Amino acid sequence: MALKEILIERGKTYEIDVYWSVDPIIRKPITAISLAAGAPRLTVAGHGMPDGWQAEVYGVIGMKQINDVGRQECLVIDPNTIELNKVNPVDDSGKIWPAYTSGGFVSFKTPRDLSNYTPAIDFKNKIGGTVWATSQSSLAPLNIIAATIDNALKKTTLRISAVDTAAIPMSIKKGVAELEMHNTLDPSDVVRLRLFKSSNEEYDPVRVIGEVTT
Repeated sequence: MALKEILIERGKTYEIDVYWSVDPIIRKPITAISLAAGAPRLTVAGHGMPDGWQAEVYGVIGMKQINDVGRQECLVIDPNTIELNKVNPVDDSGKIWPAYTSGGFVSFKTPRDLSNYTPAIDFKNKIGGTVWATSQSSLAPLNIIAATIDNALKKTTLRISAVDTAAIPMSIKKGVAELEMHNTLDPSDVVRLRLFKSSNEEYDPVRVIGEVTT
């Protein structure tokens, strides 16, 4: 089931990777698919996809079931090979998918170049309310969120240590979050990224729960 909220458990490390994709959509032809590794491995010459990027497959002949798996996180094996690591290539009766014959494309949105961006995120008790966690050093000691960019993998990682989640006041049960990407070369360029596009909320909801194992 797709995540719809930032769920923080006190005393446990919280970490999430955020991917920023933009238009245009990139489409790369598939020239082979192997099931020898137990998951579909696709030969896609010069795919240019970062590890962990999401993509869709369509138009494959022979192994037609792969056209129906929807958007999937891709494991990059090398510059010409990706694996749909979370896909089990069996049908409802437990039979392995038929062999790839020909054709097909991998489709994915363009990874955003993050080289000139800095992330900033706040957790508040409500929209327009009080900050109780942030990545901004100017709001210390509330700056318990580490927000780091890996431009090679085109991702922003948000992390709160187990020590810091344990120290969140017990009065805090929920809140809202906003992640902004600030262009260091153009202060007028600030983009808000949603962490969970499946959520119906205007901002990403946050929930804090207790821990069972201490």
